[in-house]
Formats: sequence, structure tokens, C-alpha cells
Amino acid sequence: MPSKPKTSDSRDLLILGGGLVGMTLALAAAKKGITSHVVDRADPASLTAEGFDGRASAISTASWNLFTNIGLAGALEPHGCPITSIAVTDQLKPGQIDFQPDADDGSLGRMFANRQLRLSLFEAAKNEPLIAWHAGVEVVRRERGEHGVSATLADGTELKGRLMVAAEGRGSPTREQAGLKIANWQYDHRAIITGLIHAKPHDGVAWEIFYPDGPFALLPMLDDEQGRHRSALVWTVDEADAEGTLAMGDRAFIAEVEKRMGGIFGAIASNGPRSSYPLGFHHTAKIVDRRLALVGDAAHGIHPIAGQGLNLGLRDAGALVEVIAEGKRIGLDPGDGALLKRYESWRGLDAFMVSLATDGLTRLFGVPGPGASALRRFGMAGVQRLEPLKRWFMDEARGVSGDVPELMQG
Repeated sequence: MPSKPKTSDSRDLLILGGGLVGMTLALAAAKKGITSHVVDRADPASLTAEGFDGRASAISTASWNLFTNIGLAGALEPHGCPITSIAVTDQLKPGQIDFQPDADDGSLGRMFANRQLRLSLFEAAKNEPLIAWHAGVEVVRRERGEHGVSATLADGTELKGRLMVAAEGRGSPTREQAGLKIANWQYDHRAIITGLIHAKPHDGVAWEIFYPDGPFALLPMLDDEQGRHRSALVWTVDEADAEGTLAMGDRAFIAEVEKRMGGIFGAIASNGPRSSYPLGFHHTAKIVDRRLALVGDAAHGIHPIAGQGLNLGLRDAGALVEVIAEGKRIGLDPGDGALLKRYESWRGLDAFMVSLATDGLTRLFGVPGPGASALRRFGMAGVQRLEPLKRWFMDEARGVSGDVPELMQG
């Protein structure tokens, strides 16, 4: 594991937060010759411990291009389950939408256990000389001045850079210290996460089943070493029901899950522990400040209804690296205000529109009653028949629409 130096050199980027987005940013920056300090309070060993804990991410086509272009595809490829199609249904009633790309387009993405993503990212970071990785440490002071930035660690080490990047997640202390205001609200729902083993193969289909109390998502994972079929479950429940759901015995929990699955995968069993997190929305009006840029959940937190949270953060990383690399080519400092303004104008609107769309979907499918359900299914049946509209939705899911950063293009 990385050691903690008492003195440090000054680097281009000072990335606070070494999770999936922060570490991808550092590796993408290194591919462009941009140096970085990556600082994270977590112990890497605890984040990569053996076993499947249910936490998994859908990696879009554009995000997979990014991983490919920074040299991670070889390490990740054997561990990813292709998403061949997405089935969207209101309570398993008639009117389902099936998003299935043409053979030429490849899959809609790949599912990875978060542990595997971390293992590959951390291994690459350890072997990258342009990244100085400081893990298991606390930042006690952050400073941003006219000519540079710094972070002081609890042991007195001072790390210096040209641009500070906040990649610490939803509760980012760097964002709070900078006084960047956020619009936020809670959904009074909680996501229950676990793994399932099932009798029938999933055939690469991701299911999004909407119920009045929230979406019930089944995400395809690779079969395990014993050949058992696996999926990751993300089940949204009312906050008031969350504690009871987590405390259920295995038999009762599986019985509740089976009721909502309608037998689509046959007999099921638990695979790994259950965990949960509260669901909320937040978005910052500004994602930059003096020598500061926000990426990932530090800038925007969305409902997992469309599985786009991590992909949105990776898009931030790709865009920020491109802006800084282009600026460095003409002699601009990575913390230059004009570069940061370009990053904000590029990413601010796109992230806001995706955030609004996921919030709208959450509210639309949460309206109770048979009338609302019938209207939703009528609309879904219309989408099912309109190929151009389905293709637009699929391009959005794959992350290939709009102004895509260079590192995220095929």
C-alpha cells in the first residue's frame, strides 16, 4: 500500500477523494502527462476485501471507452457482464419497453462489482509514476491561493498542486468549505442493495420494475465460480420500512423479493449481505471556484433509477482532463480561470439535465393508483413502437449522445 511522505513535490492536480471517480480522473490525467496527488481517508484493503457485497455499477459504453483508453480494459474485461438489453415495466403489467441495441452497436454497457473496479483502478494507480497516492489519511487544512493550492494532512505533510479537485462524494467537505451552495432534497426512500442467485439465466437483461413505493432493479452479473446465475438487486423502499426490511430473516426477505420478481428468474436465494443508503437529490449551481473543480457526487447526486450516477461522474473526469490537457498545450496553468469556466459550461448543463430527468422519472413512476399506472403503460407502449425514440433513449444510456469527451469516444 502507498506510503505517506513527510514532504511532497508540487503536482498539477490535488485530487481530494480517491474513489471510483477520483482515481479514474488521476489515471486519465496521467495518460495526458498531467501529474496528481490523490488523497483519500479510506484504507484500500477494506475497499477491496474478498466477497460480493451487492454493490455494483453499470458502466456505459462511453465510460468503457474511457477505461479502454486509459489502459484498464484488459484487467476489467473478464469481470464484466454485458448488458444486452434493458426491460422497463410498470409492476410487470402489459406495456413493457425493451431496449435492445442493434448487433453493430454492441451492448448497452457492462455490469461490474464495485470491488473489481476498485481493484483494477488501485493496481493501475500504484504502478503510475505520475500519481502520488496518499491513502488512509485525514486532511486537516485546505488552502487555495493565487498561485496554487495545498492540503495539509494530520501528520503534518503538506501536499501542493495547481488545481484542487473535490471528488469526495455527496458530503464533500471541500465543497462545503468553498461555500458552493447546493439545491437538495430527500426522497424519503432508501435503496436496499444485495446480491441474488437464481435458477434461470438472466441472458444479460437488466430489469427496471416500477412499483408505487419505488423502482426494483435487477442488474445482470457474471455467473460465479460454481456456475450459479447471479444478479445485483437495488430495491427502493420507503424510509419507514427500510430498517424492518434490512432486519428480516433470509427466508422472509427472499419471499418479499420473489413477490416483486414475478418468477422471471425462477427460484432465488441470497448472495451476500444486505446494505442500504438513503436516496436524495443534490446539484450545485457552480461546479468551479478559484483553483477548484468539483467532479462526481461532489457536484451532483441523483436517484439510481437509470444507473447513471457513476457514469455522470466519469464524464466529468473525461471533460476536466481534456480541458486541462488542451490548456497545458498552449502554456496555461491547470487552475486557469478560463479553463475552469470551459469545464463548467461543458458539464454543468449536461449534468443538470440528467439530474432533472432522473428526478422526473422517479416522481412520474411514484404516482399511485390504477389510473396513473394505465397512463404510464400507455406511454411506454408508445415508446416501444417508436424506434427513433427508443434509439435516443439507448444512446443516452450508453453515454454516446451530446458533446462526448475525447477519452470517452470509441
